[in-house]
Amino acid sequence: NLRIGSLGARPTAFNTVRYSEKLLENNGISVETLDLSEVFGRIAKSKDDNPGVQGKLAEIKKYVTTQSVPDAALMKMAKLGYVVDEWMKQTDVQITAVQCWTSMEEYFGVVPCTIMSMMSNKLLPAACEVDVVGTLSMHALALASETPSALLDWNNNYGDDPNKAVCFHCSNLPKHFFQDVRMDFQEIIAGTVGKENTFGTVVGRVKPGAMSFARFSTDDTAGVMRGYVGQGEFTSDSLNTFGGVGVVQIPHLQKLLHYICENGFEHHVAANFSTTAGAVHEAGVRYLGWQMYWHGNQA
Repeated sequence: NLRIGSLGARPTAFNTVRYSEKLLENNGISVETLDLSEVFGRIAKSKDDNPGVQGKLAEIKKYVTTQSVPDAALMKMAKLGYVVDEWMKQTDVQITAVQCWTSMEEYFGVVPCTIMSMMSNKLLPAACEVDVVGTLSMHALALASETPSALLDWNNNYGDDPNKAVCFHCSNLPKHFFQDVRMDFQEIIAGTVGKENTFGTVVGRVKPGAMSFARFSTDDTAGVMRGYVGQGEFTSDSLNTFGGVGVVQIPHLQKLLHYICENGFEHHVAANFSTTAGAVHEAGVRYLGWQMYWHGNQA
């Protein structure tokens, strides 16, 4: 059985990531919740010289370049990481979905992206915007490939190529995904809460390579689990923007996008540097009895 940690409430604007705990439970998946007030309370009780906090601080500095990031922000991230790690151990939570904005920035003063990136890089997927079924999608790909997964937005077209798109997040992508990576501030939220409260993103260009993608969803009205999988590649096409970003090329992409929209799937998709769509599809259909669409499968 799988236990998913849900940290904080779903951000109001993200109706797309709503899900059914009952459908998950019926499939052997339980959800453990933790309110952000409890997270902040436990952080407040954590001392700077706590060995666990200091260990997490050293881990952060080893994981990603932190030049120009204030020491106070790094300490906040270390305490957040320490508290989340301890809670996961106590509750046997294996993967997580986090309310990453904007409460965290307004009332604590950093983004959780680096901590989430580090967890995903250790094959403990962490999804943005409390996307519980998104982190489940990441987990499936990670189990199939034994490599880290990321969660991305289907963001926008790339030029005039109908088979290319820009996939983006702010970002909490695992380091495994990047050509070059550094810690920075969250440029979207900084406009409302101030740059000083948004340090902690892990940003850079996604490296080129073959990729598989997957998305599961809980269909409450039909009472079923469903999803889609497929394969494509991250390209080296030029792109000048912020965050964690890549260009994907997927055969018959427009058909896939029509399927996603017509069937009401979420705006997030899990991605993995592997060719494991077939394995994830088989696991979903044959062993779990889920309704799955395999994009591009000619069998």
